[in-house]
Amino acid sequence: QLQASGGGLVQAGDSLRLSCLASAPRTLSYYVMGWFRQAPGKEREFVASVRWSVGLTHYDDSVKGRFSISRDKAKNTVYLQMNNLKPEDTAIYYCAARFWQSDSYSSWGQGTQVTVSS
Repeated sequence: QLQASGGGLVQAGDSLRLSCLASAPRTLSYYVMGWFRQAPGKEREFVASVRWSVGLTHYDDSVKGRFSISRDKAKNTVYLQMNNLKPEDTAIYYCAARFWQSDSYSSWGQGTQVTVSS
């Protein structure tokens, strides 16, 4: 199970850090953890991912240089540090997990709202 938290209402240019606690730590070594977001009226889109075992990261072009994904193995938690937030970053953010050899994410958290005002 995945539990996301850390969303809120901020102004453009501010920062937020999202957290995703994974409750099945024994299996995380074989997984890729990802963050997705869904804005009102839009489809869910990929934001960033990290391979738990080696820390390999990937980002959507829209967040490169502003967002940073990381994981804390001791806390079984994945973070999404979001800097220089823009109004277009407003969305519900979801954390998810997939087996490293799979193309699809099989486990999803409940989502946390991020609202960026201009």
